[in-house]
Amino acid sequence: MSPLSYLRYLAYALFALGLINLRYQTGASDLVLKTVLISGTGVIIFALTYLNFGKAFLAKSFGRTITWIIGIAAVIFAIIN
Repeated sequence: MSPLSYLRYLAYALFALGLINLRYQTGASDLVLKTVLISGTGVIIFALTYLNFGKAFLAKSFGRTITWIIGIAAVIFAIIN
């Protein structure tokens, strides 16, 4: 499996966590902002795995590392939140 596939799975997970956050925290303050941060990160990572400049960025070790750090930070934010 290519490294892009793992990033796509991360993106799917972030999008799902954002929707779960939206559903279970209904009525909380800043709910839309928190959901957009979580789901938006997933959507951006997912888009990067298909766009040519995103593939070029993710082909480099630095790009993959930064993307994984941002993705894991968003997952931790979703869980703690």
